[in-house]
Amino acid sequence: MDESAARNLAVLRGTLSAPPALSHTSRGERFYVMTLETRRLSGTADRINVIARESLLNAAEVLEAGRIEVRGELRSFNNKSGTGAKLVISVFAKELFFADGPDVNSVRLSGTICKPPTLRRTPMGREICDIMLAVNRRCARSDYLPCIAWGRRARECAGLNTGSRLALSGRIQSRPYIKLIDNEPVEKVAYEVSASDIDIFI
Repeated sequence: MDESAARNLAVLRGTLSAPPALSHTSRGERFYVMTLETRRLSGTADRINVIARESLLNAAEVLEAGRIEVRGELRSFNNKSGTGAKLVISVFAKELFFADGPDVNSVRLSGTICKPPTLRRTPMGREICDIMLAVNRRCARSDYLPCIAWGRRARECAGLNTGSRLALSGRIQSRPYIKLIDNEPVEKVAYEVSASDIDIFI
């Protein structure tokens, strides 16, 4: 297995909600963003932003909304523009193709806890732990990815220190919330990895 895939692998299959749109240009190459909708067993839809090179889109002929599968890495970007989310989470596509079949939303990460975990309870009383995981990337860069653990695993993770290593698998979820800006409610979306399995390496 590729070393980077062992640290960070995201696999999505779902429906494009709109055609790809130009995101940015880097080193003379254009990158496009598109929103992929995947449904959970409950029927709730997660809407996940996918970034892809123009050459990858052209090879797959992804021009319109449709069913696709994406394989790549979950990445973070520190937005310093002052508009939008401060930490932008998206999947960087390495493979992209049309695919039928059931929706898929799977991610596997291996990294280091980079801030103290926070244990809290949901309004329904479930224990949940917020974890910020630093996952190394090539070129001496890292992605900082918000993750959550539930129940017994939440309690175990809450006792870990910064620098502890984790390997986890789960799904990427989008969570809408309301934030007051200038006393006006504005709908925002938070992205996080909801972990189903966690291995702790202290």
